[in-house]
Amino acid sequence: MPSSPAEQVLVAAGNGTTDDAIAFGVAASLVYTIFSSTNSSPQTTELFASDRADTLWKYVRLGGAQSVLLVGIMAWRASAGEAGWKHAVWPVLGGGITGVMMWAMYAHALKAGKGQTPPGKGGW
Repeated sequence: MPSSPAEQVLVAAGNGTTDDAIAFGVAASLVYTIFSSTNSSPQTTELFASDRADTLWKYVRLGGAQSVLLVGIMAWRASAGEAGWKHAVWPVLGGGITGVMMWAMYAHALKAGKGQTPPGKGGW
């Protein structure tokens, strides 16, 4: 019987196989790729937050929505095997953790950049 909450999650998720690790990594990489294809960078968001906050945040939301959709498809397909939904937890964890981290970085960049003079307008 697992003694800690972390061990309980691992047992519920199928005791951790190579496939689980691959699903976790692929989902994390997928979210990073989606955010990089729909956004510049948190640094660019911070630099231009005063001028283009709504537009910058629109693309963060679009990246988040695409990530949820595609990681959801990964989880659904991962659940199709013998272990069922036990394998689906790994893409959800990999994509979910990464998505939260990316969202937090962009939210911080937007907040930090508001009120700053953007490059090319005398402030940089």
